[in-house]
Amino acid sequence: MQLFYNPELTEDAVQITFPKDESRHIIKVLRKSVGDELHITNGNGYIFTAKIQVADIKNCMAEITSKTLQQKHNYNLHLAVAPTKMNDRYEWFLEKATEIGIDTITPIICDHSERKVIKSERFEKIIQSATKQSLSAFMPKLNDAISFKSFISQEFNGQQFIAHCEELDKKSLKDLLKPTQDIIILIGPEGDFSVKEIEMALQNNFIPVTLGDTRLRTETAAIVACHSVAFVNQ
Repeated sequence: MQLFYNPELTEDAVQITFPKDESRHIIKVLRKSVGDELHITNGNGYIFTAKIQVADIKNCMAEITSKTLQQKHNYNLHLAVAPTKMNDRYEWFLEKATEIGIDTITPIICDHSERKVIKSERFEKIIQSATKQSLSAFMPKLNDAISFKSFISQEFNGQQFIAHCEELDKKSLKDLLKPTQDIIILIGPEGDFSVKEIEMALQNNFIPVTLGDTRLRTETAAIVACHSVAFVNQ
């Protein structure tokens, strides 16, 4: 099954008109014609089945014939991850985290961050593509980039963790995770969080954790954290 994405579809929609690029893909690449079925998600839990009515490469139209509400996983994971120096590494994290199961992503700009500007439009496309590839009806939310200080000063619910490499008292993330919880995990840049940032996180009730015995790259640490949460909730 190939899944399309249209955030404007509501649960009572009866028809969908695809934009030019998707219309061409449906008719020219997938070779779909009148009467063929398509599947679309709105990213909010619904997967719609639609039957093509107008097979036009510029303006493909389909009738919604049924809808299914997909069950959401029983936890809420928010990863705040510093942008990596190389964009492709962050994009890899976004793709894999979306496939594994993540709800919210916030790029945080830290004291040691070498990259302070992100390509949010590009990142959104990566997330959309991964959502469709994994046949998920839930689109993760990508927040705007924010400074570490501004992020940490917000009110949060659930479990709060900061993964860092400093030789301080830390416990294993997998030993602290509780199922069916709201969870926020902070992952720092290539140069790790600064001592000041770690102290600030601890003052704001974040628990210091380790993700294993080896030193991990930013994007690898984020994936390990994401998978750990998914595993605990299986």
